Amino acid sequence: MSNAKTLYDNIWDAHVVASLPGGVPLLHIDRHLVHDMTSAQAFDGLRTRGQRVRNPDLTFCVQDHALATQPGRKEDTYRKGAPLIRALRSNAGEFGIRLFDVDDPEQGIVHVIAPELGLVLPGMTVVCGDSHTCTIGALGALAFGIGTSEVEHVLASQTLAMQKLKRMRVLIDGAPARGVTAKDMVLYLIGRIGAAGGTGHAAEYAGSAISSMAMEGRMTICNMSVEFGARVGMVAPDDTTYEYLADSRYAPKGAQWDRALAHWKSLPSHPVARFDKEVKIDAAQIAPQISWGNSPQDVIAVTDVIPDPSQAESADRRNASERAIKYMDLTPGQRIEGLKIKRVFIGSCTNSRLSDLRAAAGVVRGRKVSNGVKAFVVPGSMGVKRAAEAEGLDKVFLEAGFQWHEAGCSMCAGANADVVEPGERCVSTSNRNFEGRQGPGSRTHLASPMMAAAAAIRGEITDVRRMMD
Repeated sequence: MSNAKTLYDNIWDAHVVASLPGGVPLLHIDRHLVHDMTSAQAFDGLRTRGQRVRNPDLTFCVQDHALATQPGRKEDTYRKGAPLIRALRSNAGEFGIRLFDVDDPEQGIVHVIAPELGLVLPGMTVVCGDSHTCTIGALGALAFGIGTSEVEHVLASQTLAMQKLKRMRVLIDGAPARGVTAKDMVLYLIGRIGAAGGTGHAAEYAGSAISSMAMEGRMTICNMSVEFGARVGMVAPDDTTYEYLADSRYAPKGAQWDRALAHWKSLPSHPVARFDKEVKIDAAQIAPQISWGNSPQDVIAVTDVIPDPSQAESADRRNASERAIKYMDLTPGQRIEGLKIKRVFIGSCTNSRLSDLRAAAGVVRGRKVSNGVKAFVVPGSMGVKRAAEAEGLDKVFLEAGFQWHEAGCSMCAGANADVVEPGERCVSTSNRNFEGRQGPGSRTHLASPMMAAAAAIRGEITDVRRMMD
């Protein structure tokens, strides 16, 4: 059927405003999100050419990567990040853009506050100079990361030239077992299809496990789409989406809400829409996951052992596995459960929302962080922080021996003072375990908030199911 379009097609087709020479489509961009790490050069380019921002009302600036997260932080608490923070403040002021500054009560990680505040809505095109912009596709938006030159182009024109992606559907059906979360599902998926399994595709997640999942879990899954090569991750909007957005600050109200809702309900993929690639997952077969190497595809169930590189399907995979095992100081055949750790990080745009903190606190409550382990909890936004404190979650973590921080990206990318020391092993709820990602020589194991909390308490990688009532 010619009109049997996917969610991706429906949004794409509504936003193509021109065809450039060579047939390259030009898309209108509904929301442009800008943060402190990837924007200064773009604003300098505008200034050099004497250009203005085409539509400041559709652009939002956020301080999140370069600022410190320690309690009482100021813009210069992390000295190396201060020039980036001041540059974004100056650029936002000069070009008339709304800025969520260091001390703004709505400040937070860009991919957390944009959905939380209703800055982005179903059916929108959304870009940011950050690959994990795909997080926002959980709302039923077409959201993706762009480079610095593209940031400048969007600032100047409110458009972006790009080729259309192929369509991929990931069907996750079944009920997840006890102790298994959205993070475990997406890690399992990446481990199964590999770090390039979605290259060139826009991935749409569907199935009973997705439709029954809260918005926070959908964002976690969409967040890591880029880790298997997809540029876009999406979930069709439904009643869960509408309920999440209904009271958000920037969402439409009254009659405008009714009109928007009618449009949003027209967006989901047609029942017989065709996809270029399809992957099916049985959620009931997934155990709590933990990464072992230096790619998100290097992941196993917590009950499994470190794989033998000699069994890899290709020479490139074998070489990468051998290098990762050496870097991570592991041995083929070694059990990963029981591996001693020194750091735990609960935060990042992947797992720093209120439900993530609740899940971790459920494991921590009444227990103590193991001697010699330094554990951080970093809420994804000041709104999440206030809500968690209203529930007493901060006290649960503090009494257990965790540090309770201000909102920001923190230890995810080691872009501020929150880093893992060389040779230290960290269980992290972030999205990347590349060599040195959390600091030079750092060794990162990706996991869910519940698994990270269990590791902090035991001082070693632990199957969280052993600690659940």
